[in-house]
Amino acid sequence: MGEHNIFVATCIVTLVMHGNRSLKDKRSILNRVKTRVRNEFNVSAAEVGDADRRQVAQVGLVSIGNDRAYLDGQMRRVVDFIAGITHAEIAGVHLNVEIYGGDDVFL
Repeated sequence: MGEHNIFVATCIVTLVMHGNRSLKDKRSILNRVKTRVRNEFNVSAAEVGDADRRQVAQVGLVSIGNDRAYLDGQMRRVVDFIAGITHAEIAGVHLNVEIYGGDDVFL
C-alpha cells in the first residue's frame, strides 16, 4: 500500500471593523466576506471568535489537499483577497498547515 498524506491548512484572520454600530452590521459584512471567499477559493469559512464584539471578528478558514505548498499559497491568496474586498482592517493572521496520513489507516 502506498503512502497517503493529507494536508490540512487552517487560517484565522482577525478583522477590525471600525465604525460598526451593531452586531447586525458586523454579521452583514462577515456574511458577504464568507460567501465571496467560499465561491472564489472553495474553502470552508466561518466566524470563530469574538462573536459578541461589534468591531472585531475572527474568521476561520480551512482547506484540505495533498500539496502543502499549494495550500499555503491558497491561504495567503485568500487573506489578500479578504483585504481587497472589505473595509475591515486585518489585525492578525495565523496560518498553519499540518500533515495527516502516512502509516495511519483511514476507515
